[in-house]
Amino acid sequence: MTILSARLLGVSMAALLALSACASTQTYTGSARVLPAELGPVAGGVQYDMVMNTSSASASPTPFTEKYPDTPQNGVKLVAQEPVSTFSIDVDTASYANVRRFLHDGQLPPRDAVRIEELVNYFDYGYARPASAKTPFRATTALVASPWSKDRQILHIGLQGYELPRTSQPPLNLVLLVDTSGSMDSEDKLPLAKKAMNLLVDQLGKDDHVSIVAYAGSAGEVLAPTDGGQKTKIRSALDALAAGGSTAGGEGLALAYRLAEENFNKEAVNRVILMTDGDFNVGIDDPEKLKDFIAEKRKSGVYLSVYGFGRGNYNDVMMQSLAQTGNGTAAYIDTMQEARKLLHDDLAGSLFPIADDVKIQIEFNPAFVAEYRLIGYETRLLAREDFNNDKVDAGEVGSGVAVTALYEITPVGAKLSSDPLRYQDKGKAPRKGDELAYLKLRYKEPGGTTSKLIGQAISSDALTTIDAAPEATRWAVAVAGFGERLRGSPWVSDSFGLDEIAALAQKARGEDEFGLRAEFVQLVRAAKDARSLNE
Repeated sequence: MTILSARLLGVSMAALLALSACASTQTYTGSARVLPAELGPVAGGVQYDMVMNTSSASASPTPFTEKYPDTPQNGVKLVAQEPVSTFSIDVDTASYANVRRFLHDGQLPPRDAVRIEELVNYFDYGYARPASAKTPFRATTALVASPWSKDRQILHIGLQGYELPRTSQPPLNLVLLVDTSGSMDSEDKLPLAKKAMNLLVDQLGKDDHVSIVAYAGSAGEVLAPTDGGQKTKIRSALDALAAGGSTAGGEGLALAYRLAEENFNKEAVNRVILMTDGDFNVGIDDPEKLKDFIAEKRKSGVYLSVYGFGRGNYNDVMMQSLAQTGNGTAAYIDTMQEARKLLHDDLAGSLFPIADDVKIQIEFNPAFVAEYRLIGYETRLLAREDFNNDKVDAGEVGSGVAVTALYEITPVGAKLSSDPLRYQDKGKAPRKGDELAYLKLRYKEPGGTTSKLIGQAISSDALTTIDAAPEATRWAVAVAGFGERLRGSPWVSDSFGLDEIAALAQKARGEDEFGLRAEFVQLVRAAKDARSLNE
């Protein structure tokens, strides 16, 4: 018996033992939240809610322990006091797919599960592309009257990344880190993850290499580094994976990074791809400790991508912590269609980085803007001085990926959110021509240590109505408005409800080759009839 077959047999035997011990486990299919007085405790900034399984009268209660970051929405800033806004880019899409999962189940998502920037960045906007890799980003901006507040405007900023030609894409050195614990034993978890990984295997070439690590009660190497041409061997290793045991996630990460480092190829993209529900309960299971571990490991040049699965115990806090710290992205796979989008259609953007530590900074001109509010990006905010500090970590951007950000602004002369200060200097601010704001972007080349700067003025003359705005802007505003509604935003008027959002989105659907925008319109409509978790 070879070492490989012995390892595979070990995984399968562990799974059989776990399955025999857990044969009566109920799958989560429905829920009803208990009364507020019975809510679980708040720990580490995370609300733990106990939700009872109502899939059948005889089924035993199943705890709903999904965890989401407890992050308040961004507030309104006075330009006179804080003229500069700084944040790290975010190209994750996990929140959109997760929100979709809740709505398909007939439920409204928990408010903290909704990250508006991840809803907005789920879609392609057709921005103008950079001319060359020397300047890997090109900015597109638009200014429109807000559809949800007559006194405000929406500043739309789109940054399109350079798309690497296929012939210029480097080889891949991948470590697939697969959670095979007992919590992954349902059709929307490990079986779906295996199908998703097979989509990735389809696209590997002989110059690519892949290893597989599985972890449950302990972690083990399932497949030694194998070139991408040996697809049958790779598929056999994936097919042998089975769920059972507890979750030693920290140990699995340590082994995956060690394999990636031992087989590091400076000419390749070296990346760990984690497939899990995030329910770590053995070894290092504290997100903060794992962040420290991964922050140290990212210095090796190994990226981390995190793909989440399942429901009931999904740990979004863990997923976000790992991805943001590991120079990678977080996504959520709820269907094979989503797996195909991530690991086939958008694979280049998922695997091939064009820029590291990308930061955005906007300085608003007080002659034109009195207030502003960044919509979303609450977990990505940076201090003003972090923008020029190359030691401060920020987000990564993959080949051909675009980043979209929206600001709600109050023009000078409109009604303010707060009263003016009594003793503040009321002298007129310099106009600086017709500049509404100045956009700056910092980025490093992949693996680089010194950032480069791109700057561009944003004109105040471009204001238009929402109906006359470019299609990309109308769509982005519609998606952001939906996110604001799901978050219970206090800044969106009642006159801009789900019907108005659906109508705006319907008119901005455009070509919609893969039906993603049509699906969004249906999600907006589904939200009208969805029940809250309190029902």
